Amino acid sequence: MPAKDQAARSVAEIGRRVKRLREAANLSLDQLSRMSGVSKAMLSQVERSRANPTVVVLLKIAGGLGCSPDELLGPTEAPPSITVLRHDDPRALFRRSADCVIRTLSPLGAEKNIEFYLLELAARGALRSEPHFERTEEFLAVAAGRIRVVSGDQSVVLRRGDSAHYRADVRHAIENMSARPARAYLVVKYDVARS
Repeated sequence: MPAKDQAARSVAEIGRRVKRLREAANLSLDQLSRMSGVSKAMLSQVERSRANPTVVVLLKIAGGLGCSPDELLGPTEAPPSITVLRHDDPRALFRRSADCVIRTLSPLGAEKNIEFYLLELAARGALRSEPHFERTEEFLAVAAGRIRVVSGDQSVVLRRGDSAHYRADVRHAIENMSARPARAYLVVKYDVARS
């Protein structure tokens, strides 16, 4: 079965399991939302197989349902030795705006606590982010251009070949300081063991 079909089937199976476990616990979407800390809209999208939940979201849903994440994921098969994400796969486009393009480099459909992205910033473009979950970290490596990283009240300017590690559980930004496009690789690491 093609990887695309397997990923779609996996998302659908997770959605069915979440709905079945929620209904077995006699919980409404509102109640599960309050118990898990996951929005009602996201829960609805997961149950209808319209969203592929991150590992963080799965952990929260499992906590709200009082089950293990394995119960939501179901039986596991041996993963392939090599997973390929083609450069022209439209599903890899994470975000596109006038300021930046973000393309995921992480395997699609894989639940993970680390996400890997290619970030392309337009001239003077910026990616500004609200705080992520507690203890989330980001690692940025500059491939081209001059980029300023802001984390809370601290900032640093990076050039091609430089890299930085910083807190992402505070307001943070990645800003292109030049009049030419810039490119960087971004790794986001979530703390799945957080309380």
